[in-house]
Amino acid sequence: MNKTERRINVPVLARVEGEGALELEIADGRIAALRLRIFEPPRLFEKFLEGRSYAELPDMVARICGICPVAYQMSAVHAIESIFGVDPGPWVRAMRRLFYCGEWIESHALHIHLLALPDFLGFDNAPEMARVHPVEVRRGLHLQALGNDIIRFLGARSVHPVGACVGGFTHAPHVTEAVVLRDKLRAALPDAEALVHWLASLDMPAIEQRFVSAALRHPEEYPLNDGRLVSDDGLDITSAEFDAHFTEHQEPHSTALHCTLHGKPYLVGPLARLNLNHDRLPAAVRAPLDACGIAWPSRNPFHQILARAVEIHYALWEAVRLLDDYHEPAASRVAVTPRSGVGFGCTEAPRGLLWHRYELDEEGLVRNARIIPPTSQNQARIEQDLRLSIEALGLDRPDDELRQRCETVIRNYDPCISCATHFLDLRIKRR
Repeated sequence: MNKTERRINVPVLARVEGEGALELEIADGRIAALRLRIFEPPRLFEKFLEGRSYAELPDMVARICGICPVAYQMSAVHAIESIFGVDPGPWVRAMRRLFYCGEWIESHALHIHLLALPDFLGFDNAPEMARVHPVEVRRGLHLQALGNDIIRFLGARSVHPVGACVGGFTHAPHVTEAVVLRDKLRAALPDAEALVHWLASLDMPAIEQRFVSAALRHPEEYPLNDGRLVSDDGLDITSAEFDAHFTEHQEPHSTALHCTLHGKPYLVGPLARLNLNHDRLPAAVRAPLDACGIAWPSRNPFHQILARAVEIHYALWEAVRLLDDYHEPAASRVAVTPRSGVGFGCTEAPRGLLWHRYELDEEGLVRNARIIPPTSQNQARIEQDLRLSIEALGLDRPDDELRQRCETVIRNYDPCISCATHFLDLRIKRR
């Protein structure tokens, strides 16, 4: 290999959920090849759902991810209820929103403090960072624990919760439990606001990129469970119209599908949501964000870590609001009657849009299932960001510096690789 040719290989990506690798080839001062390789074995979980009853789906899809099981449950129940023509009512809707708040808090706090933040502060890992910033790390772990408390409140446990079902929840917690939880969450609001200010003060790479943001948008609320699917380049559709605009395809270097919007990469997740829904934040959450002096929408992908902190603050605020109005209903769920049909559900997982499509028969058995997780949707955007970021840094930089920047870019998206590996392209050549 001559001096104008360089090959950088990151065989295993650290501080991400799942297993992946990066291959980068530079020739004649330009990027000749860049591949974000996802090589976990395909899990084929959509096939596992076929033949199962609709009632089994919420607990089964929760097992897809230990970090965001609520998101999978919520997208599934919305899709099934759309087939059955069910409206669970205001109590269930409010509690599902609370349930989702817990997942945003625990997932975002974990990613910020244990996975991404060491990159921005110059540490190799979280324990090393904690020795220098013990107060901040303890604060982050406390916030993460509060998110788990919310999930446990409605789901009986914080990992793979079992409280969600089609039509509502299997039980309604007692009012005294709600009061205790609400007071704990309210006491943590200053910590969440302090986290926003601290992350805004970090010395982040000052880069600007052009990309399309896609997220749900609700007429009144910051999006969690409900809304139309929109983008900043004019998209405005229902979840049932997803296939007309978004296309999945497989790349040879990945066991996870890539998804594009009108044939181009796009961004989902906290930065995309904030870019499209900044005006939906309540004043108490917008004030500290506006004080940071950052213009929204932001075109700096490294602002994703700040967007996660903003969403922690919002989710805490929203959870307190919902618990202020908590009461025990006459029933925690409504009755449902199975019928055949095709249904769609799209909600905002911590990492972005999570789309489900189910085809059920007249007995409510699954005939076909299709799930598109956020990481599949972000893969093309990650590879696009990698090219732009390392070109901006300078391809003549030392290998270690390029490698570190590449890993930082990938971790910044909080990819959930295990969730994304659900497809196998089998090709047979006969002689």
